[in-house]
Amino acid sequence: MIAIIDYGMGNLRSVQKAVERAGARATITQKAEDIAKADKIILPGVGAMRPAMEKLAALGLIPAIKQAISAGKPFLGICLGLQLLFEKSNEGGDVNGLGILKGKVERFSSAKQKVPHMGWNQLKIKKPVSRLFKDIAPLSYAYFCHSYFVNPKDARLAAATTDYGSEFVSAVAVDNIYGVQFHPEKSQAVGLRILGNFNSL
Repeated sequence: MIAIIDYGMGNLRSVQKAVERAGARATITQKAEDIAKADKIILPGVGAMRPAMEKLAALGLIPAIKQAISAGKPFLGICLGLQLLFEKSNEGGDVNGLGILKGKVERFSSAKQKVPHMGWNQLKIKKPVSRLFKDIAPLSYAYFCHSYFVNPKDARLAAATTDYGSEFVSAVAVDNIYGVQFHPEKSQAVGLRILGNFNSL
């Protein structure tokens, strides 16, 4: 069973339907005990880090998330869910994230970059051995909608990058932790394949 964490900031039903189409069982939950019982965890989300962290704290889910990751359960952050894994965001001043991965979340700032970055763009897969990208062709397209991106301290975290005026990290993978800046639930066959790969971990 995959637990999809509900903290009021994601298109949860779309994620659940996509996970189920990819062949997995999934439940949407706000309960720490469901996270503890689940085989795998997905943290989706849209919006800003500050209200997201406040909501996760109010629901008492931060310890459950950290414990699940420490226990080695496969964990997938989607869009804001990826950003929350990092230490800080400069959205609305310095905001602390979960601090599971080292690095910051930064805003697109180049004159070449229309904000938000919205629509289809290519994935330059850096870790073809990552099981998350099994059978995903190089330069496959995925669907994005975001104004901020992650900047890991360790470049080796990058599982994929994407060119949007400049190159940014669009996916990370380390141990049992995975994160994607794009929306696999909106990325058609590529997204379903990635969700299926996550389910098979």
